[in-house]
Amino acid sequence: MDFQVVILAGGFSSNLQPLVSKEVPKALLPVANRPVLSYVIDLLESSNLKDLIVVVEGEDAALKVGGWISSACVDRLHVEVAAVAENVGTAGALRAIAHHLTAKDILIVSGDIVSDVSPGAVAATHRRHDASVTAMLCAEPVSGPSESGVTGGKDKTKKPACYDIIGLDSSKQFLLHIATGAEIKKDTRIKKSVLCAAGKMEIRSDLMDSHIYAFKRSVLQKVLDQKPTFRSLKQDVLPYLVRTQLSSEVFPDEKTAEDNGKNNMQNNEVVLSQILSNASLPSFHQVYESGLNSRKTHKCCVYIADESKYCVRLNSIQAYMDVNRDVIGDANHLSGYSFSSHHNIVHPSAELGSKTTVGPHCMLGEGSQVGDKCSVKRSVIGRHCRIGSNVKVVNSVVMDHATIGDGCSIQGSVICSNAQLQERVSLRDCQVEAGYVVYAGGEHKGETFARK
Repeated sequence: MDFQVVILAGGFSSNLQPLVSKEVPKALLPVANRPVLSYVIDLLESSNLKDLIVVVEGEDAALKVGGWISSACVDRLHVEVAAVAENVGTAGALRAIAHHLTAKDILIVSGDIVSDVSPGAVAATHRRHDASVTAMLCAEPVSGPSESGVTGGKDKTKKPACYDIIGLDSSKQFLLHIATGAEIKKDTRIKKSVLCAAGKMEIRSDLMDSHIYAFKRSVLQKVLDQKPTFRSLKQDVLPYLVRTQLSSEVFPDEKTAEDNGKNNMQNNEVVLSQILSNASLPSFHQVYESGLNSRKTHKCCVYIADESKYCVRLNSIQAYMDVNRDVIGDANHLSGYSFSSHHNIVHPSAELGSKTTVGPHCMLGEGSQVGDKCSVKRSVIGRHCRIGSNVKVVNSVVMDHATIGDGCSIQGSVICSNAQLQERVSLRDCQVEAGYVVYAGGEHKGETFARK
């Protein structure tokens, strides 16, 4: 298909602290005891996309990701790991590796996606329309990332729900408008020229940008070169291409564009509620195909995943909890494991004490030991964990080599690798950093345990 594939794997994401650490960068964060990056690579391989560039923020994180790739992908794929500076954003990361990009089209995939939507279908849509950019859209997850990025905490104030506001043409093939994170109760402004060309625009707030994009390399590189302040593909590059798709030049002179924008602001942009009733001109697709418009244009297309498909990003702690729950539950086809007749996975080397139960939608990793009279429900237990007697684990993730003392109760929490809970600790909606010790007898709710 002649696509170069770039996986933007991030680094030590602040949104996922204390789950990520110097030892575990975001790309290696375990989902059902597998690094999240393994789900992305498997997804690409299923579309026969095997020549990959994995971009990691920070040299230390890149070394760790590269070490895992060298052992996991030997003889299967050709994977190059490129380290870029930290906190440069997705656009900045692509600028830094621009010299590696040589193919006509580039497929860009976020390294924190767990999905069963075919990237090959996005690439095929892009080629079919000869688009400058094609974005994959999917349904908002039922219980997706929280605004605060935590599962619990002291601040229980609910923030306004934020959505992507997306405008599509009548064929649902072309992207006419995108406002990222716009609050749905506020007016959104649409390019009048785009609306007139399209004739109709369907406004959607139930779809999200999944961070899988296909770009013409020449277009992407021009934008990155001409707009050095752009940091984000979603917030900067994609909205810019959508806004300028009917420009007289694909990339107009900046001074002229600014002058025209000042002089014609009232004519070119109007409040959505004022213009929907006036839209009656030929369809957007016909404008592109007819050639009646003498201005040079570029196409911004979409691939909308079927509602039955699964697609969630690990961009918050809540999302991390959701994905782990789903991959051992309703979306267990993504796990790569075979489930027992009890709808769970207990590794043959794991040891269970007397009267201990491991319920459906649970995973117990290699070499882990669970004491007597324990109960594990809807949870993932990592490898080589040591769990005492009379312990309850519900809706939680316990990573490798964790130790949990007798009489502990853990609900809705994440216990990171090598952490230790002493006897009779009660946690609800908490996160415990790797290697941290929670002392005996405490009851905690909505807390984060991390070294200062």
